Amino acid sequence: MRSGGRQSTGIKDTMHWIYGRHAVLAAMANPRREIQRLIATPQVLENTALGNHGLLETMSRSDMDAVLSRYDRDGATHGGIAAYAAPLSAPSAETLLKPEGKSVVVVLDQVSDPHNVGAIMRSAAAFGARAIMAPERNAAPITGALAKSASGALESVPYLRPTNLSRALAMLKEWGYWRIGLDGDAEAGLAEASKFDRIALVMGAEGKGLRRLTAENCDLLVSIPMSGAIESLNVSNAAAIALYELSRS
Repeated sequence: MRSGGRQSTGIKDTMHWIYGRHAVLAAMANPRREIQRLIATPQVLENTALGNHGLLETMSRSDMDAVLSRYDRDGATHGGIAAYAAPLSAPSAETLLKPEGKSVVVVLDQVSDPHNVGAIMRSAAAFGARAIMAPERNAAPITGALAKSASGALESVPYLRPTNLSRALAMLKEWGYWRIGLDGDAEAGLAEASKFDRIALVMGAEGKGLRRLTAENCDLLVSIPMSGAIESLNVSNAAAIALYELSRS
């Protein structure tokens, strides 16, 4: 989000692979998604209705591994199906988040693991969050691993990438959002946030939590009450619990 409210997606308009059955089928069902190539193993085709698709290329699993390994050096757990697609155009933050009414947006402070971001996106879709917002730098980009972890939610939950997170949080405040930071050491419980209709749920990086400046830009820090058997939750698990709780209010 630049000065004057202009918002940048922070993602170049480049083609990328989406893999995993749920992620690919959701992308194919999305009329806004441009797909240029579709590959699948014969085993997957036996259980899907893709046999007559004009873009379909049938490949062995080893050939698919070779194709996708050039895209994902860690190895793509593709599940036998993948689509080569253009990224979705993200709406402006102002258009999406400024309109009045009850709203929850998840703000991720340098959460870099694509599997965690994908899982958070899935929870955001399940519990009705309007969007996920993450800084342009030091955050998980859209990759096949993120799309697979999101299990189709990438097609329905906008992933906004402001250039400056502090400025984005200030803009959300102007639009009536209470900026609620999730912090394991906070004295206030998560239930304190349920009284607000417009919430920016701010979550920190894996292991490190919220950065000091980000925490200072929050209106309230809350924690998830736990028994004490464990010290903390994975960020995606914490997001799922928080979003469920907020959806009930």
